[in-house]
Amino acid sequence: MKQSQLFSKTSRNVPKDETSVNAQLLIRAGFVDKLMAGAYSYLPLGYRVLKNIEAIVREEIEKIGGQEILMPALQPKANWETTGRWDTYETLFRFTSHYSASEYALGPTHEEIISPLAGQSILSYQDLPKYVFQIQTKFRDEKRAKSGLLRGREFLMKDLYSFHADESDLDDYYEKVRQAYVRIYDRLGIGESTYFTFASGGTFAKYSHEFQTVTGAGEDAIYICDKCRIAINKEIIEDQATCPTCGSKDLNESVATEVGNIFKLKTKYSAPFKLVYKDKNGGEKEVIMGCYGIGISRLMGVIAEMFNDDKGLIWPEAVAPFKAHLLALGDTSGDDFYRDLQAAGVQVLYDDRAVGAGEKFVDADLIGLPWRIVVSPKLGDQVEIKNRRDTEVRIVSKEEALKILKGE
Repeated sequence: MKQSQLFSKTSRNVPKDETSVNAQLLIRAGFVDKLMAGAYSYLPLGYRVLKNIEAIVREEIEKIGGQEILMPALQPKANWETTGRWDTYETLFRFTSHYSASEYALGPTHEEIISPLAGQSILSYQDLPKYVFQIQTKFRDEKRAKSGLLRGREFLMKDLYSFHADESDLDDYYEKVRQAYVRIYDRLGIGESTYFTFASGGTFAKYSHEFQTVTGAGEDAIYICDKCRIAINKEIIEDQATCPTCGSKDLNESVATEVGNIFKLKTKYSAPFKLVYKDKNGGEKEVIMGCYGIGISRLMGVIAEMFNDDKGLIWPEAVAPFKAHLLALGDTSGDDFYRDLQAAGVQVLYDDRAVGAGEKFVDADLIGLPWRIVVSPKLGDQVEIKNRRDTEVRIVSKEEALKILKGE
């Protein structure tokens, strides 16, 4: 991609109505644009980050048997009345059709849709277990949308649902999902700061579980057991003042953001929709369910909060929109090396703009791609290469630069 053709532009101005680091940097670097409180447009650079996060999540969920579907965001009132949540779900967007008396909701979650849908294909014990997921935009009428991408009214989410014949099978799959989530956060570069967290189970079970990433922009207080690398949400600390794993009382309080959650729904949503199956003896039993969410767009905000400095963003390679930022300075053209990088399979953003070197360096740091490469008259046939995380600048041949970028 040539930067001169990029749809978005960088900005030196900090958005006055944004206090969170992630929103300020993502807007200034041209990754997102704020339409209104809680709703953002994802520009080319930002959309590439979203797709990279999405690809990692999809790959790990498919590894544990997840089949991808896509359900409607527009949902009928009747389904929500069936579960009793039409009048009790606080952030539900509700509206009436202009052309009839029909009432609808914009989906904040999809238990009311997936449960009756599953009933069309789950008839017998031989149809179980089943695992389906989607990656889709959700809508929640948050009283106060804040913290940039961390709490919006419109956001991208992966939701996985599992269907089982008994609780033992649900328990086994629940652990598989937990392990898949750990792999996801490790691949995204936030694994060391993300904790499996005990939280309130509500009406589902004694506990539900969250994955909380320690960041100063977080809204939750968690208590961490460093020995076991698990945490307890403050909401239940009075009931569980010791580590659930080792019993230690040596817990450290931190501020964190929820980046995922897993629930044992059991029969909470299968019962209202009469989601049942025939067992081996022909008896009728209710399907046992689990649900597992990950906020895709929230993860983008969390990563931006965690990986930055006073100059701009510092993207982990796994999610960066491009691996390298090629800067052509002075009268030197970078066209040939740009083509060489592309031929070698290196995803590169090429700053071919007719602007000064200072502006190019400032923009490169703000955008925060993993590698910066400079071609200029002073370097001749060599190039300057620098990792965004480091201060070291190296002068190497173009061949050596290609090897570095390819990890050879």
